[in-house]
Amino acid sequence: MSEIITSAANPLVKRVRSLADRKYRRQQGAFVVEGVQPVGRALEAGWEVEVLIVAPDLLAGTAAAIVADRVAGPGIRVAQVSAELFGRMSDREGPSGLAAIVRGRLTRPGDLPTGPGSVYVALHDVGNPGNLGTIIRTADATGAAGVILIGHTADPFAPAAVKASMGSLFSVPVAHVADAGEFFRWASQAGVRVLATSGRADREYWTTAYRPPLAILLGSEGTGLPAEVLEQADQRISIPMTGTAESLNLAVAAGVMLYEVRRQLTAAGSVADTSHRDECARARGGAADVEGPVDAEGAGTAR
Repeated sequence: MSEIITSAANPLVKRVRSLADRKYRRQQGAFVVEGVQPVGRALEAGWEVEVLIVAPDLLAGTAAAIVADRVAGPGIRVAQVSAELFGRMSDREGPSGLAAIVRGRLTRPGDLPTGPGSVYVALHDVGNPGNLGTIIRTADATGAAGVILIGHTADPFAPAAVKASMGSLFSVPVAHVADAGEFFRWASQAGVRVLATSGRADREYWTTAYRPPLAILLGSEGTGLPAEVLEQADQRISIPMTGTAESLNLAVAAGVMLYEVRRQLTAAGSVADTSHRDECARARGGAADVEGPVDAEGAGTAR
């Protein structure tokens, strides 16, 4: 099912622009994905695609054309636009000519895959969507079982988060809880140990033994974890720094922690199977709506 759009006043073009706003995304339960790899991964993971947007002039001879040809089957709406119109809808330099509007769903905490080797990343009041997307991508690369957002965090379906995740958003289950209390209740019920990061902790991350199931808990970019949250963690660990830097970028800190956990689990021969994680991520396409954690999008300062 294909159509040709030539006007910037077309409702679809307006909708793509409107989905840049977090309130509209939340109301519509949809978001925009752009680029060959992210769109391809959304389709391969079975997420519900409302419409595929292609600019034939930009697609010729590229991998994007192969993806578009493969998925443009019965039941998938395909809108063709000019290169100029696609560029006006895109937020990227050098647009690929392939985008999609995808239905967005979060995983319920109780539906997160759990097992003896499960490792999670928990983010408390994280405000920068670019950092969030990068952490989701790193969680995917290290085989983490899921990402849990706590409180008023950035929206994982924000354009910056989707772009930074490079398609990993469609493979890693992302859940949201209202506050730290709900997170710790989930962890207790699931038998998940919580290791909180703090610059004031005495134990360094490389001297810590990581025994899953566990969750690495990190705080916001500007203030870190509140004292009352740190107190509830099973263990508090630090990432030592030298030089004059006051802090690490949040996504870098998450990467340091996740790869140390991965290193230890690999050495012990106990790396978790991620097949249940992938099934959970695919299932989000048919899950019920969950209130999205979008209240603080862009509120934090990346460090």
